[in-house]
Amino acid sequence: MVIATSNSSSAILLGFRALSDPIRLQVLSLLKTQELCVCDLCEKLEINQSKLSFHLKNLKDAQLVRSRQEGRWIYYRLNSSQFALLENYLSQYQQVKDILPASSCE
Repeated sequence: MVIATSNSSSAILLGFRALSDPIRLQVLSLLKTQELCVCDLCEKLEINQSKLSFHLKNLKDAQLVRSRQEGRWIYYRLNSSQFALLENYLSQYQQVKDILPASSCE
């Protein structure tokens, strides 16, 4: 069993918080197969750049995406190591078998 450190606990919290928004989930889905620039993401999601920037900041803060600048464009891609951290955290709960009911306190 993996015990979460303070740093990994914070990363897990930020990761799940970032995953709780439908637009951010759409962004991640688009990035599953390729790196995309902001302009492509705006077009595919049909949202303006300022709204997308807010969501990309959340994803970057949660370390779910990485960015690189090329000229005047910023390109985004998934950060697979952060997804591995979240997957590892969730996998701990797959090991939980039948949980006995609590005994009543009397």
